[in-house]
Order: sequence, then structure tokens, then C-alpha cells
Amino acid sequence: MGGSKHIVLVHGATLGGWSWFKVATPLRAAGYRVDTPDLAASGVDPRPLREVPTFRDYTGPLLDLLAALPDGDRVVLVGHSLGGLNIALAAELFPDKVAAAVFLCAFMPDCAATRPSHVLEKFVEGKWLDWMDTEMKPQDTEGKLPMSMMFGPRILREKFIQLCSPEDATLTSSLMRVSSLFMEDLAVKQPFTKERYGSVRKVYVVCKEDYAIVEGFQRWMVENNPVDEVKEIVADHMVMLSRPKELVQCLTDITEKYA
Repeated sequence: MGGSKHIVLVHGATLGGWSWFKVATPLRAAGYRVDTPDLAASGVDPRPLREVPTFRDYTGPLLDLLAALPDGDRVVLVGHSLGGLNIALAAELFPDKVAAAVFLCAFMPDCAATRPSHVLEKFVEGKWLDWMDTEMKPQDTEGKLPMSMMFGPRILREKFIQLCSPEDATLTSSLMRVSSLFMEDLAVKQPFTKERYGSVRKVYVVCKEDYAIVEGFQRWMVENNPVDEVKEIVADHMVMLSRPKELVQCLTDITEKYA
């Protein structure tokens, strides 16, 4: 089915390209070209977080992938969780290379006169998530590096992977790495533009049993920044592990429509 259609799956904070293994495999079997890049200091990328001072540095492997595409090639970009901001930056820089940007229970910025950190600030200020045993701490005494973040076992179990199998829960907790929301850096960046990021077609996939980025906040982002289409999956935050078949079908439908 896929032909030469190209899907790029972008993981969320603390995760890596490995998190897509249940989705990438059947999509490739169906004939799609699928990339699952590790963002900087994530997955098997060798850099420690302290060597990734900015959100653009963090997004670098995705930007390099798009920059290397031949002229005329366009991809379906799928961003999970914080990965929504990575694909937004990619769409801002390479709008002509993005057939559609798919936000999978992800943070989705708008094109208004707000800094890219706005959606994260609203999430934190609104107390949409009880951070429980999440560990956030400064990386340096000068405050030049972004605050580091690592999810503890309780928040992971109760808010992120409550519908996952015990095996997938063990895998997730074993492979997570220290990451960051990069809020300090995103707060001083220019907003995304209507002419570039705003011109890219967008689909939001709501995960209805997500206790991390809850459905109410997902719906608020869509109301604040209308998209071309909204889809729904009854899944937790780690939908690619807990409901892979439903997600594969969803991404297939999106790719066939927009690519």
C-alpha cells in the first residue's frame, strides 16, 4: 500500500526511536518508508543532555533528516508528546518537505504572537498534571543549561503506561533517559509563523485515556489552533506500545489521505 510514501516518527522526552518498534515494523511491512530518529541525547544518541543546550540542538537529528531529503520529497511527520514541538520546528524550517504534521497526544504550539514555550507554560500553570515523583533539577550552577527531567516509577506507572503490558512497562522504564522540556530556551525564541508552520496541514490524534497530557488539554490545544482533522484512539500516553494496531491503522489512513 505504502509505495514510496515516507513517515517520520518522532519520540517524546525521555524516550527514543525504540519506542516506535511496534508501529514502525507493520508500517514498513505495508510498504511505507519509515524513519524513527533518535533526537539528541535520546535513545542511542551518545551525547549527554549537558551537550544539548538548546531545543534546536535537541531537534538536530530530525532537522538533518529533512535537510537531506531530495527536492520534491515530502514526509508525514508524527510527533508524540513533547515531539509535537519538534515537528512544529521542523515544519517551520522545512514547510515544503512536510505533507502533514500529525500531533499524537502531543504538545501543539500555535501561530499567534506567543513564544514556542506558551503551550508548555499553560500546561504547567494550569496544573494539568500531578508531577508526582518526577525529578527536575538544574544541570549547572549558572543556569545556562535547561532544567533536566526524569520521570519516576510512580508517575510512569499511573500516568503514562497504565494500559501497557508489564513487559512494555519494563522496557519503557529500562530505556528512558534524562531529558528536558527546554522551557528556558523555548521562552526566548520567536513564535512559529503562519506563513511556514501555519501553512502545513495538521492532524491531531487524541488519546482518550491519556493521564499525562489529558484529553481536556489536548482538546484545548485543538481549539486554540484548529487543525485539518481530529482523530481519536482509546489509549494511554504510550499509545504506540499499548494500542499499536489502532495507531498503525490511524497513521495509514492519515498518510493515504495527505501524502
